[in-house]
Amino acid sequence: MHFKILNSREKRDIFKILEAQFSFQGELPYVFLQNKENKIFLVTHDLERVALERLRVNNIGLYFCKRDKDGIRLSIEGSQLIGDKSKKNIAEVSKEEMISWLKGEDLPCKKSYGGYVILKHGKDFLGCGKYKEGKILNFVTKSRRILVKEHERELLE
Repeated sequence: MHFKILNSREKRDIFKILEAQFSFQGELPYVFLQNKENKIFLVTHDLERVALERLRVNNIGLYFCKRDKDGIRLSIEGSQLIGDKSKKNIAEVSKEEMISWLKGEDLPCKKSYGGYVILKHGKDFLGCGKYKEGKILNFVTKSRRILVKEHERELLE
């Protein structure tokens, strides 16, 4: 099997990191699976009824985050799951910055953050970036970026 089911101590460690990074106060009532690349996926508890050792799967569940040496880098969906229950390292961005972010661009940032940052525009959580040297580094994969030509920008406004 390519995935390890995290036990309660390992899940608690993840929650401690989320609390330290984002002041996350909440629950995630899922089974946590971790692959060899330290990516964590969330799956319903119904998974416990499946004989995983008999399956050959590449991916299962919702990609939530990746554990790095610097902390936890949330996926877009991960930021949406915990964003409302987090109080720290949340960067509010303008509509123009949101478009730049979704295009895959790094964002200049005047405010200083500690490591990973959740990006938010209005009520929408856009994902997670890493604050470094006055900018927020973008991790949106190429397949999820939007393509906007300059003359199409006005349509988004």
